[in-house]
Amino acid sequence: MDTAAASLPEHLRRPLGPRDPGDAWVEGELGRFWGRFGSAGLLVQDLAKGILLQHRATWSDQGGTWGLPGGALHEGEDAITGALREAHEEAAVPPENVDVLFTCVFDVGYWSYTTVAVRVTDAFEPVINDPESIELRWVPVDTVDNHELHPGFATAWPGLRRQLLQYR
Repeated sequence: MDTAAASLPEHLRRPLGPRDPGDAWVEGELGRFWGRFGSAGLLVQDLAKGILLQHRATWSDQGGTWGLPGGALHEGEDAITGALREAHEEAAVPPENVDVLFTCVFDVGYWSYTTVAVRVTDAFEPVINDPESIELRWVPVDTVDNHELHPGFATAWPGLRRQLLQYR
């Protein structure tokens, strides 16, 4: 995102309309979910800095909560590619600076969300790259749940944390 756009108030930075056919809601008996082809997020761990959290823009679904950079998958895109793309778009996470550790899938039948856990191999600082973030922050693993987390991430975090500990 250019400097001029980043200096605008958050409500003026909201993107207008879908940018990809996957940018749409799907609805079913278990609720409404973002991402016509599913969604994915990147759980980035830097052993020296912690977990990269994204403070979500207030205009977004569950806005104002903290979660992972991520979003709707493109048609035919696998979850790892999509999570890396989304994290680069939203937080300037360089895909070449991380190694994939594991994936974890939440699937309701007509929609799924894949968390792609990665470990930083070459340190970087995240940068707000689009209007979907209020803030990006490295948070120590032990204090992640001290933040007001996106409900889906809050539910998944204890299990994801346990899995991360297996890779120390």
